[in-house]
Amino acid sequence: MYAIFVKELNSFFSSLTGLIVAIVFLIINGLFIWVFPGELNVLDGGYATLDTLFIIAPWVFLFLVPAIAMRSFSEEKKTGTIELLLTRPISDLQLVLGKYFAAVVLVLITLLPSLIFFLSVYLLGNPVGNIDTGGTWGSFIGLFFLAAGYAAISVFASSLTQNHIVSFIIGVVLSFLLYIGLDSLSSLYVFRNIQHIIVSIGINEHYESLSRGVIDSRDIVYFIGLAAFFILATRMVLQSRKG
Repeated sequence: MYAIFVKELNSFFSSLTGLIVAIVFLIINGLFIWVFPGELNVLDGGYATLDTLFIIAPWVFLFLVPAIAMRSFSEEKKTGTIELLLTRPISDLQLVLGKYFAAVVLVLITLLPSLIFFLSVYLLGNPVGNIDTGGTWGSFIGLFFLAAGYAAISVFASSLTQNHIVSFIIGVVLSFLLYIGLDSLSSLYVFRNIQHIIVSIGINEHYESLSRGVIDSRDIVYFIGLAAFFILATRMVLQSRKG
């Protein structure tokens, strides 16, 4: 598993994927936080808060994470190396985990530079440090778990096809449905009696809970369960290929 993990990380950085993703993430969020006028602009809002980052970042990750993971298995299928990987002395689960953890580490590396936004707002506060530090760290943790969930979904999408673009689209659509699509579905009259159940299955409910700075074990368990579900689903796809 470790060899797969290292191989994936090397491929991310040798192709500049990691650097490009980090730059795009910082630029898009930076524009909304500091440049574009309006309610989301920290300077226009007049409050020392990073709410803008935690509103915009899930949407940015909705596209960036599938872009990171879209080649995980689709590239192996396209080049024919998937057959070689499946005959190596590692289990299918170890293979999936190696690729998944590499994507998660890249997500973490992408997220870490955004701490400069926290430092900037912290120093701009009047008085200095006039920011809800606990709530902000809770939001960062929630954002990481959200992106880790996206990564599991995107790795699964990559296992379904050898076409990178198709893998990317499937990853985006599945992530969107789980992030906000279920919330919209629950608002339909026909689902009024099970609205709460549908909402609780979606990512947004648990992400918003963590973003309030309350680290609830139920939300952590949800994200771990979400990742585990798609990791096992990816393993099943690989096993079906053997059959």
